[in-house]
Amino acid sequence: MRWVAILAVALMLGACASVTRGFNDQVQFLSDPPGAEVRTSMGHLCMTPCTLQFGRRDEFTVMFSKPGYMPQQVAVQTRIAPGGAAGFVGNALIGGVVGAGVDVASGATLDHCPNPVTVTLRPLARGQSAANPPPPYAPPQCTSGAIAAAVN
Repeated sequence: MRWVAILAVALMLGACASVTRGFNDQVQFLSDPPGAEVRTSMGHLCMTPCTLQFGRRDEFTVMFSKPGYMPQQVAVQTRIAPGGAAGFVGNALIGGVVGAGVDVASGATLDHCPNPVTVTLRPLARGQSAANPPPPYAPPQCTSGAIAAAVN
């Protein structure tokens, strides 16, 4: 019985992040009010609420816009995911350097942040133009404190 448990643990640790998590990630976009156009710096387009697929290594900017509302930009970054880190460690311990290298090169250990990307659009004031959107906003949970403080 003890050998079965050891074998099971070894097999779980040996599952690399590339196999268990894949190379792509789905990112959800939400807005209040719904029905905003979403354009990413990578060329994707959809209307909220919507979900798009990106490579796990892709970092990009999202522009939310809707007539009568001030546009809003959000920076979507990547960070090491707990599940990705566990898969990487298991691969490094049991799968070897090659498998660990594939995980790092493919971005399989990464998640997008924020996900979902959620914004609240502010109505334009009378006579106000939406021509100059604010700079991209990176939510504090995705950045160091210094960067988040500079954005706010």
